Amino acid sequence: MLVVHGFWDPQRHLCLWAEDSELPVTSKSQALRSARPHPFAASAEKLSELIGVPAAPAQAVLQLPSTAKSPLDSPEVVRVTPRRALQRDPHLLQWTVPVLSVDTPAALAWLTASSSGTSYREGESLHYLQEVAEWAVDLAQNGRVIPGIERQGQEWRALWRPHLHGREALHAHALISAMPPVCRAQPDLEDPERLFFDAVQTLTDVAVRDQLGDKSLVPPRRGRRPKQLPAAELWLAALTSQDPWITAAPEELTDLQQKLSAWEYPNRGQVTPAQATFRLSEVLPEVEQGEGLESAEGTADPSQEHSSWRVDFLLQSTADASLLVPAEHVWADDGSLNRWLRAPQEILLQELGRASSIYPHIAQGLRNARPVGLDLDTAGAYDFLEHAAPKLAEAGFGVLLPSWWDQRKKLGLKLSVSTPTDTAVDKDPAFGRDQLCEFQWRLAVGEEELTEEELAALAEAKAPLVRLRGQWVHADPQQLQRGLEFLKSQGSGRKSLGEVLTLAAAHPEDLDTPMDVTAMEAEGWLGAFLQGRAAEAITPVDQPAGLQAQLRPYQQRGLSWLVFLSSLGLGACLADDMGLGKTIQLLSLELNDRESRPKSGPTLLLCPMSLVGNWQREAARFAPHLRVQAHHGSDRPRGEELAEQLESTDLLVTTYGTALRDIEDLTDIQWSRVVLDEAQAIKNSQSRTAKAVRCLKAEHRVALTGTPVENRLSELWSIMEFLNPGMLGSQELFRSRYGIPVERYGDDDAARRLRAITRPYVLRRLKTDSSIIDDLPEKIETKQYCRLTAEQATLYQSVVSDMMQKIEDSTGIERRGNVLAAMAKLKQVCNHPAQLLHDRSPLGERSGKIQRLEEMLEEILAEGDRVLCFTQYTEFAQMLLPHLATRFNTDVAYLHGGTPKARRDEMVAEFQSGEGPPVFLLSLKAGGTGLNLTAANHVIHLDRWWNPAVENQATDRAFRIGQKRSVQVHKLICTGTLEEKIDDMIEQKKALANMVVSDGEGWLTELSTADLRDLFTLSEGAIGE
Repeated sequence: MLVVHGFWDPQRHLCLWAEDSELPVTSKSQALRSARPHPFAASAEKLSELIGVPAAPAQAVLQLPSTAKSPLDSPEVVRVTPRRALQRDPHLLQWTVPVLSVDTPAALAWLTASSSGTSYREGESLHYLQEVAEWAVDLAQNGRVIPGIERQGQEWRALWRPHLHGREALHAHALISAMPPVCRAQPDLEDPERLFFDAVQTLTDVAVRDQLGDKSLVPPRRGRRPKQLPAAELWLAALTSQDPWITAAPEELTDLQQKLSAWEYPNRGQVTPAQATFRLSEVLPEVEQGEGLESAEGTADPSQEHSSWRVDFLLQSTADASLLVPAEHVWADDGSLNRWLRAPQEILLQELGRASSIYPHIAQGLRNARPVGLDLDTAGAYDFLEHAAPKLAEAGFGVLLPSWWDQRKKLGLKLSVSTPTDTAVDKDPAFGRDQLCEFQWRLAVGEEELTEEELAALAEAKAPLVRLRGQWVHADPQQLQRGLEFLKSQGSGRKSLGEVLTLAAAHPEDLDTPMDVTAMEAEGWLGAFLQGRAAEAITPVDQPAGLQAQLRPYQQRGLSWLVFLSSLGLGACLADDMGLGKTIQLLSLELNDRESRPKSGPTLLLCPMSLVGNWQREAARFAPHLRVQAHHGSDRPRGEELAEQLESTDLLVTTYGTALRDIEDLTDIQWSRVVLDEAQAIKNSQSRTAKAVRCLKAEHRVALTGTPVENRLSELWSIMEFLNPGMLGSQELFRSRYGIPVERYGDDDAARRLRAITRPYVLRRLKTDSSIIDDLPEKIETKQYCRLTAEQATLYQSVVSDMMQKIEDSTGIERRGNVLAAMAKLKQVCNHPAQLLHDRSPLGERSGKIQRLEEMLEEILAEGDRVLCFTQYTEFAQMLLPHLATRFNTDVAYLHGGTPKARRDEMVAEFQSGEGPPVFLLSLKAGGTGLNLTAANHVIHLDRWWNPAVENQATDRAFRIGQKRSVQVHKLICTGTLEEKIDDMIEQKKALANMVVSDGEGWLTELSTADLRDLFTLSEGAIGE
């Protein structure tokens, strides 16, 4: 396993190197005075193949914490056999490492690209450089850059500089302080400030040029083009060119440089020890003795004659935000402030002078020799709140505003809707998106409707800030007049349900209304639906008669919700936690359709290859009357043959890969429903798969996923665009309205608006929900069926042919040995080809079982759960350890027979406390007894031990006294192999006589040769795509 690290070199720019945990840890050289080759640094060639980015190989010398013979492992390195504990403190030694030098455009693209699914682990330094690169892109996108020119020797170049002042300067210095030591491990390049500013400067220049693309900054020229262009025009052209160098008269370029220097703030990127802070507050009128304050509750005060405001000046420490000194104290200071700040009075005056260039009204306060504040009227207070405060904060000043301003309620429109019926799922064909709803618009503050008296008072207001019902409200007079006119012309009427739902999901900028819609009110099932409570509020549907199971209460609510959205033609995302039964709820929906509408067309269900068999088995178990067909493999029907098959099919199950290949056939069919299982498969909206499934024609669409959002909000857009096309707007609009505001700036308003839009269409129940937990059994056992890859199938058949010959030619103890050896080899093939071949080859995508394991772990880890993974093979565990650590970029614990007791106790304590790795690999014998691991609520048996008692003992590490959650037990079984056949035999024995199967697999050696051949031979459907 490789761990990739990075550092910035002012000459070579981004440099990458890696540790290889499979190389020896000690150096052959014993020299201590010169740099020795790093013993487990990956070669430049191996690293280049791994990262796939154009780069030049080179060497670098790094100072790293070391013992006398070896550098220490970075924290991200995972070794199957941990290194010995240090006997003495480490010290810094120099080591030469092979590096890849990446040019800046490629470096920026690589650092800001998604790193999910990589075959290596990322070191802390790489995460840091990614953050710096993403910040450089942010600076470019938000216009926090200025153009410049600089001289290098006798040459001049145009460049874009980051505008690091105020908030950006503070963030820059926070990043400098956070720089990992390995980023500054080169001798003579240890100054973090120098390295950081060089990196962010270089990356920002590339980011701006990328954004500008082919745009030209040169204004159109009139008349003839001169032979020699002016230096300024050449400079403008070079700012967007891939060639930044400028050839012009040196005196012209020097003059241009002097003029451009006026654009920069002095001390760019520097942080002063203190900053001016401005605090706005309302000055309440003094009350004469015997008088009381008249309550403003229920009234509007348009004159605001008693309202006055004050902006107080303060000095605030940039190192400790809690240290805030009023200007009065600064001017009266007797020297005590010098303990934390030199010359506080001079700094305050400088800061106020700088702020006055942003908010000129401060100059009024500066007329006083010792300025302490500024008095404002209500109009001035509104101007400060709405315009000045954001600009001051953007420039890095502190701003303290009244608490109500952030939660201020806006004057807007409220829509009230009523439906003609309160029936949740009406069987009448007229029920649907075309039914008419009565609506009425009203003016409101937030959700509170205004009276005629209040509207009249607002119309008389002289300032846009008005006190209403005891709180301040923003009421623009012109906008208010347009709102009143809108109420007269369009105040009430009828809209179709579809129009109401479109209105509810619309962004304020897309509404054809004179004011923002601040609230929407509906009664009955429509109100519950818009609030995301439809599953609890609608009339429940009966459990389908053909379902061979009893739905739990929350599952019946989920079925009713799916039926409800289907009746409206609205796409639904069922996002329940793993183990809550998304499969049985979907099968129930299909049965409900067939029972209520016998002529329903076929449903197309797409899922990963590893789940095709699961759907077939679950359907046969719970919905045996449902006609299910699997559509995959080289002999699958196409064209007219497929259309004929669908005439006798209720549910067609296919894979995402097959659907992509057969998309022309599948888009020719009008489906009753299209279902995406593991819908995160389309999280990349630009992938061919995502684009293809959006082309499928269906009356209803359903997405099943436990993780509707894994990394980016764009994943939610992709799923919702499939379910209800156009609901969230184009991807570009979604990114500007929600993606950037929420992900980069933590915009609560944007997040709240997105939740309000999507919650009617997403049903997510957690295992920790109080309404769910009482419905769950203490232990849920499921079998996860996997298909072999073509490589596995070839190896499997080869082993069967070879071993069956040996079994037929042997007797007695030798025959028993051959049978056990055959079973061991076949189980190894089912795990992974590399386990049988012992060739240390990479795991890749060569095992259907590991693919299914990764899918499960992705959902388990996304839910914040912890998991035990048992295997009887230490070699398989040793292969999985670095693979899973890399795949999920997390530490993985591994306990086996050779683990010392002290380390074993330490690993258990870490896992139980929640501080250790969330994935715990254990050998079945070493970890199967004597441990208390109740922090796990998932247990995965990677390979089967054919004595159920042994597996149950392992499961009981999590399912025991002290466990406060339901435990989900997953047993991985390869379809059509001896794993499935022996599992069937054990189930039959348990069902017939509740027999205790003899220890181990010895009982299988007594089977006849013919029975063994049937047991070992691959069955139809065992091989995946």
